[in-house]
Amino acid sequence: MNLAIVLVVASAIALVIILGVSAKQTLVSFRPTGALATIRPIDIEAFRNLIDPAEDAYLRRRLPPAQFRAVRRERLRAMAAYVQVVASNAAVLVRQGEAVLAAGDPRCAAAAHALVNDALLLRRNATMALLRIYAALAWSGSGGPAARVVERYERLNGAAMLLGRLQNPAVPVRLSSRF
Repeated sequence: MNLAIVLVVASAIALVIILGVSAKQTLVSFRPTGALATIRPIDIEAFRNLIDPAEDAYLRRRLPPAQFRAVRRERLRAMAAYVQVVASNAAVLVRQGEAVLAAGDPRCAAAAHALVNDALLLRRNATMALLRIYAALAWSGSGGPAARVVERYERLNGAAMLLGRLQNPAVPVRLSSRF
């Protein structure tokens, strides 16, 4: 009984620390340093493959249990790497959208506002997905930890492309290598 209480308290403290760190990163002030140059495109099809439950089921049927667990852990680590890149790109786009809003350009304001909202929501979803991925690494019974991240990332891609076209039609903004 005491072990269960200690584990619950430790997990609650860890959750508070993780959420505090992510909130602190969101509140970092804007530093104008060629923000769009730091966006790293991702292969959205490879990301979709990693989160596909049918692919997991296929591997579960084809591999011995020990090998499946090892492959699943590697897939979860790769998924975490994709989610971290997604969160990083979202942070860059939050700063970019805030800079456009601060500039006061009325023709770009609505697109910048939508970009900031989508990017902030994606950052929250990415943080929660990372928590679920790490939980799945610890307890193998967890499943589907990052499905919402892909949907939000595609939506963010559209918002970033719209704002980019409004600001400078000659320079495309790409968040994934497949679009």
